[in-house]
Amino acid sequence: MADVTVRTMTGSDSGSLQLDDSVFGITPNTAVLHQVVTAQLAARRSGTQSTKTRAEVRGGGAKPWAQKGTGRARHGSSRSPIWRGGGVALGPKPRSYAQKTPKKMIRLALNSALSDRASEGRVAVVDAWDFEAPRTRDAVAALEALNVEGRVLLVADRGDVNTWKSFANLGHVHVISPGELNAYDVLVCDWVVFTQATLPGGSASTGSSAPVDSEPATDEEEEE
Repeated sequence: MADVTVRTMTGSDSGSLQLDDSVFGITPNTAVLHQVVTAQLAARRSGTQSTKTRAEVRGGGAKPWAQKGTGRARHGSSRSPIWRGGGVALGPKPRSYAQKTPKKMIRLALNSALSDRASEGRVAVVDAWDFEAPRTRDAVAALEALNVEGRVLLVADRGDVNTWKSFANLGHVHVISPGELNAYDVLVCDWVVFTQATLPGGSASTGSSAPVDSEPATDEEEEE
């Protein structure tokens, strides 16, 4: 397993964590990544575009001219697709562009994207975001202390309101919850920043900080 340094908001070291090889250490499957990302982008399409056929265009009830004797081409309606103001032949109609993708492929694509970022050293782990109040200035200072540049994907708990609000005004930072983590957002961002609580498959290594699920020390324990 590869180790990653856990840092505080100020940039100081706070131990280390071992990244799960099944999530961050696999060989990226580019074919699955392409298929899953294509399906994800297709599902985002609204599919509301619509054109009118010759049956839906207003007018055109009467035959423009007689079938024979005029010397002109035969026409039965002025709303034919070859007429100006006529209907559209084989035009788009409202439909869903969603594709069915197996869950195993979605999981493999996400692990492939995370492994690609980990191989480039583009995965950062923060022990916790301790914003006393929502403040964009503090969020910018935290990213600078972590040496994180470019587009940033920040995975934070949904209940951490101060963190979400602090990064909300930064256009190059995309904040999502752990359940929303997906391959496309990982690929379009230069850095992926986790906390110990949101890191998938993270486990504390020897000499690292305490696990996230440990209870805070009591006053008696601190005195000892």
